[in-house]
Amino acid sequence: MPLPGPDTRVVELRVPGLVGTTGESLLDSVGTVDVDGDGTGRIVRPSDRLRRPAPGPVLQALGRSMPRTLEGYLWNRMTSGSAAKATWALLFPFSLANVAHWMLPPVPEGSRASAALNRVCRGLLRVAAVLLTMLLVAQLGVVTLDLFAAQCLTPGSGCLDSAPSWLGDVPGLRTAAGLLPLLAVAAVLFGVSRTSWRPSDHVEPLRDHLGGGLSDVADTAALRCVHVVAALGVTALLLLGGPSTMPAETPAAALWVTTLVLLGSVLLVSVTPARRLLPAPTRATLFGVAIALTVAAAVVAAPLPATLPGTNPTVELVGAALLAACAVFALVLVPTALLARREWAHLPHRLRPWAGGWAAAPALALAGLLGGGFGAGLAVALRQLLGADGLRLPEGYDLITMLWGGGLVVAGLLATWAVVGSSLRRVRRGVPDIVTLLQGEEAPAADDEAASSAWARAGWDRKYLHRLVLTFACALGAGAVALVGLRATMGPVPDWLAPLSAVGVLALGALAAGLLRAVYTAATGDQRSRHLGAFTDLACFWPRAAHPVVPPSYALKVVPELAERARTHLEEPNTRVVLAGYHVGGLLTVLAAARLADELPDEDRERLGLLTAGAPLQWGYQRAFPAMFPSASLARLNGRLDGRWRGLCRGTDAFGGGATTWRHQVAGGMLLGVGYCGDGSIGAVEPAVQGPTGVLVLGGDHWLPDPMREPVSGRRWAAGVRKHADYVGDPEWDRAVVMAAGLEDADLSAGLAEQVSLFGDILGKSRCTT
Repeated sequence: MPLPGPDTRVVELRVPGLVGTTGESLLDSVGTVDVDGDGTGRIVRPSDRLRRPAPGPVLQALGRSMPRTLEGYLWNRMTSGSAAKATWALLFPFSLANVAHWMLPPVPEGSRASAALNRVCRGLLRVAAVLLTMLLVAQLGVVTLDLFAAQCLTPGSGCLDSAPSWLGDVPGLRTAAGLLPLLAVAAVLFGVSRTSWRPSDHVEPLRDHLGGGLSDVADTAALRCVHVVAALGVTALLLLGGPSTMPAETPAAALWVTTLVLLGSVLLVSVTPARRLLPAPTRATLFGVAIALTVAAAVVAAPLPATLPGTNPTVELVGAALLAACAVFALVLVPTALLARREWAHLPHRLRPWAGGWAAAPALALAGLLGGGFGAGLAVALRQLLGADGLRLPEGYDLITMLWGGGLVVAGLLATWAVVGSSLRRVRRGVPDIVTLLQGEEAPAADDEAASSAWARAGWDRKYLHRLVLTFACALGAGAVALVGLRATMGPVPDWLAPLSAVGVLALGALAAGLLRAVYTAATGDQRSRHLGAFTDLACFWPRAAHPVVPPSYALKVVPELAERARTHLEEPNTRVVLAGYHVGGLLTVLAAARLADELPDEDRERLGLLTAGAPLQWGYQRAFPAMFPSASLARLNGRLDGRWRGLCRGTDAFGGGATTWRHQVAGGMLLGVGYCGDGSIGAVEPAVQGPTGVLVLGGDHWLPDPMREPVSGRRWAAGVRKHADYVGDPEWDRAVVMAAGLEDADLSAGLAEQVSLFGDILGKSRCTT
């Protein structure tokens, strides 16, 4: 690395994490101004009172003040801030199905069986995604075509007494009133899947540099065609009487057969990557055929009867097919995960993939169950609002209400166990040794108590929260299989399950009301959309792969533009660049740093550093998405940066923990651990060195005291346990920036070298070279 000279400066490029962040809070400044970007992705700097870019606060390094240029990349406009983006909450089941694709286990090098099974899993995911689209459209058809147009608008139904009588008297008007919302939904599906965030024209698109295949690889146009055609086909099937009975009239029978052939074709096409099977002319033909079929079915079905006969068999058949696809996917995923086990067998249990690499199966099952629950909850809620007791819903909804009634009971039991378990963990552990090291011997007892409680809760959440979600999804999936089996073998379900149905009606009604309220509050104010924004920021990280009708991935735009901005600064030979991200922003900076580490020449890469704070990389994303963030690739990244990857973390932060070290333990008054070495290997790191504010620097991780010890001159100070907030305001932030820039090291004293070697021998790990 070149020695810093008198003209050396540091550019700190910050990237925020969850929820819409302002430039002022990102840069810890009273004002900011845009200096680059296209309005969607914005580069901002601190500003003076005349709205001119101002220099950032200086850094103290090498015994002198070092100039710092402070910039931030704001990407919150990609995920929140308008009514249109608020409606993305309605795509929650679709997003979860798409996330399941990225949760698949990695393919070991040279394993043909694993590669074949992985392809089968991807095909089953695409089939399940199409069936999920069909299920939600069919359930919307229950609301618009059956509940509203066929039943409610029938003269004398007693529903909507204030509605004009001609709505039910004019032939074909009821059919149009029920069909237009479904056509609008198909148009929305088409439009959402066309929306994307792309980097500027002069910036190369996102390419994978961690070895997991994270890039925009899906043929979205072909997937879009499959899903929109499936939505229109299931609408036509509802109008033609459902899949179980062929209409008696010849025109209707011909349309019915054509519709089934069309739906079977799109399901067959979705099994394989559709790029070659669906070129642009074929897609245009399919769109035309699907629209013509839907319009012809509406003409044949007009006028609608007093109740639509095809709703119940359509919903039940599509739901059963989706359940079967999820079950087959779960079975095929078992050998896929077992073959991939050698990729993580060397890791400790707390770094291995969730459920042994099988977590994608519960995720897909939960997507299907939530999709069915959303549709049923909406129908139940609207039936109550319409105020007509005679309105009928499909018989299959009894199964859904019973399932969610049982799910509510399971959720209550799991929540009770979570509260009791976290409380017992706090009582059992007392004050951990690491808390004593961080807070100091002279810390007030109240600080030790607050820190210990927060450490216990956060540790419990990181260890068990995903297990609760997986258990809930597996319990619901098993319940769905059992109820479908009872329905197939015994006909109507037993009466003793009726109380669960009543509970399920309340649960689904609350689910639908809560979803609609979330969309409304997100559309009417930024501050009221924080929880929805947090979910959107997480779900929209991943590109479209299994389902095209999901919010566009912001990573496809942020990562390339972030890397390009850093490259621009590195063109000045006296400049060192530190990519600094907190929470989800830390993941974006890791991807950008990996790209730069691969593409930059050595003399430029030596002036690049990385800082992550509270990033959910190790406990969350590495375990949930093992193929996307493999440990070997992250260790190699740390080696290519020569150890200039610094990670700020708090044990009280349930969302983010250590980024570069693990197997922490206190021995002889020292914090020890295993982690990434500066040469790209994995081994026992040097014992933690305590900084001036009580911070323990272990390898690349900086463990912060929480609460902060005492106010530091020239720095903001906040009392109480901060958990995942205020990383930028911590006094250790500037010191970590200096270390990431290669201007300071956490020295290892000679007296500790023997302890490192001994710790490495105990754990069976080689020690990191110093």
